[in-house]
This record gives sequence, C-alpha cells and structure tokens, in this order.
Amino acid sequence: NLQQDGVSVVLVVGVNGVGKTTSIAKLCARYKKKGHKVLLAAADTFRAGAVSQLKIWAEKVGVDIVCGKENSDPSSVIYDGTTKAKNEGYDLLICDTAGRIQTKQNLMDELSKMNRIINKVLNHEANDVLLIIDATTGQNGVLQAKAFKDLIDINGIVITKMDGTSKGGIILSIKDELNIPVKFIGLGEKIDDLEIFDLNKYLYGLCKELIDEDDEWNWRIWIF
Repeated sequence: NLQQDGVSVVLVVGVNGVGKTTSIAKLCARYKKKGHKVLLAAADTFRAGAVSQLKIWAEKVGVDIVCGKENSDPSSVIYDGTTKAKNEGYDLLICDTAGRIQTKQNLMDELSKMNRIINKVLNHEANDVLLIIDATTGQNGVLQAKAFKDLIDINGIVITKMDGTSKGGIILSIKDELNIPVKFIGLGEKIDDLEIFDLNKYLYGLCKELIDEDDEWNWRIWIF
C-alpha cells in the first residue's frame, strides 16, 4: 500500500527465528530494484545480533540504515528513521521491530508507540504491517498470527520457507480463521527468493501434490 507522495512506512513484525531479518532484506532489495529510495530502520534492539545482521544485509543490498544501540528504546530508532526519511527524500521506510518484549502488553504498547511516532512525523500511520510466519510451523503459525492480530492491525502476511507447497496449508488456515491476506512468500535464502503470492498458482501446486495428476479417477473425485 505505497503512497504516491511522501514516505511510505512498512512495519515488519514476527517472533524470533521465523526469517524476519532475511525477509526484510528481500523486501528492501525488491523495492530498490523497482526504483524506490529505500531506508531501513533496525528497531529490534532487544535481540542480540539483530542490528548487526541488518547492517550486513543493508550493505549487501545497497540501502541506507538507521540503527540504535543494543537494548535502546526501539521507538527512538523509528523516530530517527522517519525523520531521516522525511528530510532526505526517501519514499519507503521499512522498519524491523522486536519479536518479543517481556509481555504481550509491553509489545502492544511498543508497537502503538511506534505508530504514534510515525503519525507525528509523517502525518499518517504505517501503510503496511506485515507479519512474518514460518511455513514449517503449521498450526503454531496460525496461533502466532492470532496473537499478533490482537496486538496490532496486521494487513498482510509474508510466509517464509515455502519451497514446497505441502508446507503451505497454513495459508488456508490463516485465510479461513483470520482473513488476513498473504502478500509474499519466501522460497529460499537468496535475495531474490521472494515472490508476490499467487493464489491460483498455489492452489494448483497444492492439488498436484495431493493427488496423482495422471489418475483420472482421483481427479474426478477431487473435483466432485
């Protein structure tokens, strides 16, 4: 949901270990290739190594990054990021956020504070809040989505490790239970291994794995 004018902001949320950092790098690379001037804000200041990992990715991708010190206030990084983006003519700010801050209430307060800062500096809240989910976690991924939806208004999901459609039954569960659209899927570790989610392509692949396409009788039963 990028704006035509001004700075568009994407908040990226998700628990630790789901591929949040690499997904952020892939998003930066994708939109840089599309001609956007991209700035990255490393606001996951509580996880050891998160900021240094994003610095490495930012250098590889060739985008600028705003960082804070380890265990510093994440919202101060968001403030510095939004201010820099506004003053220096960036059109896309992608923000990493903490996957865990003590309690759900603390995390909700922190995410709300980030949105207030974005609104104060740019006169609008985050354009997108993307939740990163690991396809291999199955039902646990749905529970994660429910938990984060209770904390913040998520409007899109990125599913990682989708190198096999059989892992992606989680997509149907999320759509059925939460009605949150899947916007991107991660298919590997390479920087270009991020695709816009294609529902028709996904359903075709899922059906192919469920039944033998050469077995006409099975196809008739499936269609019926």
